[in-house]
Amino acid sequence: MTKPINILSTKKLLSNQKQDLIYANINLIEEDFISIKYTSPPLEGLGEALIFTSQNAVQSVLDHPKCNELKNKNAFCVGIKTKELLTKNGFNVIAYTGYAADLAEIISLIYNQESYTFFSGNLRRDVLPNTLKENKIILNEVNVYETHLTPKKINEKVDGILFFSPSGVESYLKLNTIQNEKCFCIGTTTAEALDKNKIKNIIIATKPSVENVITEVVENYKR
Repeated sequence: MTKPINILSTKKLLSNQKQDLIYANINLIEEDFISIKYTSPPLEGLGEALIFTSQNAVQSVLDHPKCNELKNKNAFCVGIKTKELLTKNGFNVIAYTGYAADLAEIISLIYNQESYTFFSGNLRRDVLPNTLKENKIILNEVNVYETHLTPKKINEKVDGILFFSPSGVESYLKLNTIQNEKCFCIGTTTAEALDKNKIKNIIIATKPSVENVITEVVENYKR
């Protein structure tokens, strides 16, 4: 009898995202290793265009009482899901990329005449604001959500672990170690968080989305 495959997801998945794992006879354990708290800061002195690097930033702005006043501004974002959330809610997305570094490069090369407001979280990386400032692009930043680590000890033996952010990696490693487990990552920045902890056996999704991480898992264990 074939040994069952056990996978840990470091965030709880939507029911439709779990289906491919169920069909592939992969057992799923899931826990939220980070929590998100939206904030509602004053939206004043904003730039001509807006930058979002996560769905959490978009959702926080959508919940803000002054949200509708922002929809006449152009938006730039990271991630197809972020773009879809913005577009669905009436924002005009001019450009989107898979990674913040790529978005910073596009803005610096092509859209460098505008001023920008970057809606960020408390654990955001420096690459985008630093690149824009180095290129003399006017940028201010508004923190619209907070990421909190929620570490948990996992006692079950797992074959693979799904990681979706560097903070998820940090939270997991507070109470757990990684030995021979395969680490499936949503993107290169998440993989870098594992790599700097000397962890190998890293598999990066072909596109930075939860669905593509799951596809990598299914394809890997099918082989």
